[in-house]
Amino acid sequence: MKILGVDPGSRITGFGLIQANKLKISYIASGCIRTKGELTERITTIFSEIEQIVSEYKPDIVVIERAFMRPDRPNPDAAIKLGHARGAIISAVGSKSIEMVEYSPNQIKKAIVGKGHATKKQVSYMVQETLKLNKSPQEDAADALAGAICHAYHCL
Repeated sequence: MKILGVDPGSRITGFGLIQANKLKISYIASGCIRTKGELTERITTIFSEIEQIVSEYKPDIVVIERAFMRPDRPNPDAAIKLGHARGAIISAVGSKSIEMVEYSPNQIKKAIVGKGHATKKQVSYMVQETLKLNKSPQEDAADALAGAICHAYHCL
């Protein structure tokens, strides 16, 4: 099964693709979609880039990180922008009729590191170890790969 993980963001959206076959998980590709300009331009870029990635790699399922707003530092503007980015991703994937699942950041961290409040550095390290990569992926790509690995663990 090819699993595409996506870590949504209005400025940087990470993606990571893995192949999961029983207990063997292997790396296919990862990267970051970096956007600039006004929000509408950034959202359009996210949509078209995700659509291109899905067309190129043809994943069986897409994992998207569920939106989360910290109660100690609420930022409604950031949440709205994140919602737009998630909408672009969901629309791009949905237009290709590919199944999507969501996991919360804590679910992903718990699956990868063993604790739901792991740091980004811990997640990145475990992604690198799990996929036997020579170096740590970019932060947002590591989060996307972590989402894909989380789903692989839940399916196997």
